[in-house]
Amino acid sequence: MNIFRLLGDLSHLLAIVILLLKIWKTYSCAGISGKSQFLLALVYTTRYLDLFTYYYSLYNSFLKVVFIATSYGILYLIYVKFRATYDQNQDTFRVKLLLIPVAALALLFKYEFSVMEVLWAFSIYLEAVAILPQFYMMFKTGEAESMISYYLFALGSYRALYIFNWIYRYYYDEGFQDWIAVIAGIVQTTLYVCFYVSLYVWQTHDVLQEISTDRFKVDENDPTFTGHKILLETLAKMEEKEEDDDEEENDKKSEEETNLLAIHCGHVDES
Repeated sequence: MNIFRLLGDLSHLLAIVILLLKIWKTYSCAGISGKSQFLLALVYTTRYLDLFTYYYSLYNSFLKVVFIATSYGILYLIYVKFRATYDQNQDTFRVKLLLIPVAALALLFKYEFSVMEVLWAFSIYLEAVAILPQFYMMFKTGEAESMISYYLFALGSYRALYIFNWIYRYYYDEGFQDWIAVIAGIVQTTLYVCFYVSLYVWQTHDVLQEISTDRFKVDENDPTFTGHKILLETLAKMEEKEEDDDEEENDKKSEEETNLLAIHCGHVDES
């Protein structure tokens, strides 16, 4: 095992811990896409069926059990224990738009035609897009809770680190190649990068809009409200005085013009 694989697994575990902490800390599943969690549970189930047929290492088996158990535990929290807090009306992404193309890819592009290999390829392709319902839900509601953002960052980091793991193994593990996992991992990481760029632009726009809207607002509960009020009243009086002075000056000019016109008319009459 190399450092990138280890860091990737730790990042994956951290993402799960963050999500569980968010649920238990708030006693709520608000903001979490149950559909994304269902797809991730399907990913782990179809990928780790070899848990009962092959033994690689204690570390490998432990992680497989943890990922499967926690994925179904999260589904239980969302759809049973804290069902009343689940935003079902906002979690409306049509998962069949993902499942059908992913199933087709698994049948067309796999290393060999067997049940285990097709299911493994299916899990790899599905994991690349399983988080899309969560992204869709966040943009639909216009809310990005900090704990969920941390969860997504850790989950995205896990797959990005695995790309480095595959590169490392290609050079140091007798030319190891797994193009299905590499390409799917690149697609998955790209989706996360696009999401965070969009999130940054979105939040920056909201901050700028809030600043432009609230720049001249005065909070009456603010202790400095009296000073602000006096300042605004003083400025209003100064503007009113300037308007009166301008009006008086205009009246004087009009009077002078009238006198000049009368004098001119008198000279004309005398002539």
